[in-house]
Amino acid sequence: MSSARAWWGARPLASQILVWTLVLIVVTVALGGLVTDRITGQVLDEQFRLRALGVAESVAQMPEVAAGVASGDANHEIQAVAEQVRTRAQTDYVVVTDRDGIRFSHPTPSLIGKRLEEPVAVLDGQTQVGTDQGSLGDSANAKAPILDASGNVVGQVSVGILETTVSMELERDAGIVGGSSVLILLIGGAGSFLLARAIKRATFGLEPAEIASLLQEREALLHGIREGMVGIDDAGRVTVINGEARRLLHLENSPLDRPVEELIPAGRLRDVLTGGAPGADQTIITDDSLLVANRMPVSVGGRSVGAVVTLRDRTEVEALVRDLRALEGLMAALRAQEHEYANRLHTVGALLHLGDIEQARTFISGIADTSRSLGEGLRARIEPPELAALIYAKTTVAAEQDVSVAVSDESRLREPGLGTQDLLTIVGNLLDNAVDAVSSLPGQREVTLTLDDSSGVFVSVTDNGPGVPAESVHDVVRDGYTTKTERPGGAGGHALRRGIGLALVARIVRRAGGTMDVFAGPGGRFEVWIPKSGAEG
Repeated sequence: MSSARAWWGARPLASQILVWTLVLIVVTVALGGLVTDRITGQVLDEQFRLRALGVAESVAQMPEVAAGVASGDANHEIQAVAEQVRTRAQTDYVVVTDRDGIRFSHPTPSLIGKRLEEPVAVLDGQTQVGTDQGSLGDSANAKAPILDASGNVVGQVSVGILETTVSMELERDAGIVGGSSVLILLIGGAGSFLLARAIKRATFGLEPAEIASLLQEREALLHGIREGMVGIDDAGRVTVINGEARRLLHLENSPLDRPVEELIPAGRLRDVLTGGAPGADQTIITDDSLLVANRMPVSVGGRSVGAVVTLRDRTEVEALVRDLRALEGLMAALRAQEHEYANRLHTVGALLHLGDIEQARTFISGIADTSRSLGEGLRARIEPPELAALIYAKTTVAAEQDVSVAVSDESRLREPGLGTQDLLTIVGNLLDNAVDAVSSLPGQREVTLTLDDSSGVFVSVTDNGPGVPAESVHDVVRDGYTTKTERPGGAGGHALRRGIGLALVARIVRRAGGTMDVFAGPGGRFEVWIPKSGAEG
């Protein structure tokens, strides 16, 4: 028994479904056939009884039959009438008797004139139907009284249809039912075969054990990796998501099997998930993370089944990359100063060689005063030393590109009320964008920075470049918007994507409860204001 069960369990799922479906169809059709045969037999019996009753009543109402019974049928007319009716009505017998049971007609002529074996049943004037065990065999029988002119019962008409005739009719109907059952079996078998093939195609030919194993492996894979993973079907509905993806996308309590549009607000993140922003290693900025997303279409057996999106949290890595870029900027500033001071030292050396000591002393004093005045001016007006150093470095690096970066005379920032890193991100990105915007222009290139802390933190960066087109004012701070080419390099071997800087600034400002205004050109102008009450630590 166990070996048979093991053999059956080893059969393919499609074969098991086909066999079980055929067994169910056969059993159902067989039971249906038995019930139909029983019901049809009962219906045919009832129909033949009613048919016999109709014939019996018709014969009993014939005047010649009533007159013949009353006169004793001296001319033997009743037999002829009864046989004529029996032939036309297709019954097996029409027997006419008087009230004493003497036969005046019968299919067997030798029984005419003889008495019935049973008493006359309609002397009460009522018709009767039932099964009669007569001289010809069992039959569906009906009896009707023959009345004279006064309404008295003078005789009886008994009409019957033999059970053999009923059986023949039932066999004919059974043949129709049997043929229909065979047709149903064929249709059911074909349907079962197609259903088994459809299930096999839907399961990609996998058996239940393989499906269970895949489910276990999928669960282990989904929840055993540190990357976020989202499965999306061809209809754009989220079908699979692991815990890390729920955390990164803030979908901890959101149900599955819903379209991406209902789960993710409009923006770059939704575009990447739905495939509207194709490409590998797509960088996405959310309210609290910087993600790198990859969307890969998935097909099984040559059929597309959707896509899988992986999400990597690169917030810390990107912060390190930007710190590295800041250090690179400082190094570039130091290199620029090195070249400048080397030239100045050569100049001093030449003056001393020529013996012009007084001129050398004056030259050195001027250099010291200029450098000291720039650094001291920044430190006197800008409290955070990191910010003052950043501005100084940006000024020096910009000078290498022949761009003048100036801090307005009215700038003051003593109590920023904002995290130093956030402040460096805002000022650094705005200055970088402004310097990039004017670095390739002919003529004078100027960038002006204004800082104010009188009512929160106010940062303004202006330049004399072309500025932002009026139609792009609202798009310029959107994640991914840029008019520049990708810059190579970056940690992890992927390019540093353009279009992040202003998006980062906008995210910091939004989280701090401030505002960021972008003005249309000509001339670039960006203004950021963050209230003291909304400052981050």
